[in-house]
Amino acid sequence: MGGDFGPHIILAAAKSALSAIPHLNLILCGDEHAIRPWLSNLPTDLQTRTRIEHSTQTVLMGEAVSSALRSKKDSSMRRMLDCVEQGRADGCVSAGNTGALMAMAYLVLKTLPGIERPALISQMPATEGGKVYLLDLGANVDCSSDVLWQYAVMGSIVAELVGGITQPKVALLNVGTEENKGNDRIKATSALLNATPSLHYIGYVEGNDIFSQRADVIVTDGFAGNVALKSCEGLAKFVLSEVKKASNQNWLNKILAKIALPLLRNIYLRMNPDQYNGASLIGLRGIVVKSHGNASSEAFLYAIREAVKEVEMQVPNRIKDKIEAVLMERHD
Repeated sequence: MGGDFGPHIILAAAKSALSAIPHLNLILCGDEHAIRPWLSNLPTDLQTRTRIEHSTQTVLMGEAVSSALRSKKDSSMRRMLDCVEQGRADGCVSAGNTGALMAMAYLVLKTLPGIERPALISQMPATEGGKVYLLDLGANVDCSSDVLWQYAVMGSIVAELVGGITQPKVALLNVGTEENKGNDRIKATSALLNATPSLHYIGYVEGNDIFSQRADVIVTDGFAGNVALKSCEGLAKFVLSEVKKASNQNWLNKILAKIALPLLRNIYLRMNPDQYNGASLIGLRGIVVKSHGNASSEAFLYAIREAVKEVEMQVPNRIKDKIEAVLMERHD
């Protein structure tokens, strides 16, 4: 029931996901009166893989986190997380209030052993058809060096399992690449990563390195990560808008745009933020994927696919095993 545009966006994405992923079953958490008419219009084979978890409340997009935690225990968001915690669902996806989702997920699912705080991680495009994983994207605006080290371990696992990257290169986002740059927390994190041989740590990167493929995983606190993410998304939308505007300015531009259409289409497909929708809240005892509140149905479908992939790869269990191994490594 969350998101900026109402449940019809999520329901349209749900239909597409059911059609595209034959082994997928969905539990739709929300107001049954709003969902039932849509469900009855689905083909029978899709109906059999879908059921409704009725809830009487909705967490509003601008609602205070404390209010959501205290008074929205029968919300669609809480019901969704309860399904995961009780083992009735393998993972969940929401476009709702980000702060409320993170707080509820932390309360209901708890963190894995060895993890102090969960992190939001998402994939972004890089040069030559590559990709890079950036975390944290806003779950925690202030992080200790130990927490940043945990993020590096978790990010490396996600890049390897979900991204299919062998020995992911891990870097810290900093104000310079020289060893003497950065605050004490960044330097302490770098020392911890250098002392973790099972991670392929390459040192510091700057903001202009995000898309360079210099690193496969870039670690930072939630404040800097969220600013970087929103800036990148804004730039992508600006470039696409300017290309479209320029192509319609005069007849010559229109002709040139038609000639360049295949190239422009490839650029659009690479830069379109929709295909990178779905930030994973990792470090929890369950799979939680956060979609943008203003996502289209196509974008929300990407978030569902992300959750399916993480379920298939058993990401929480793999993070748990890796954290245990590297904690032993640090202790030794």
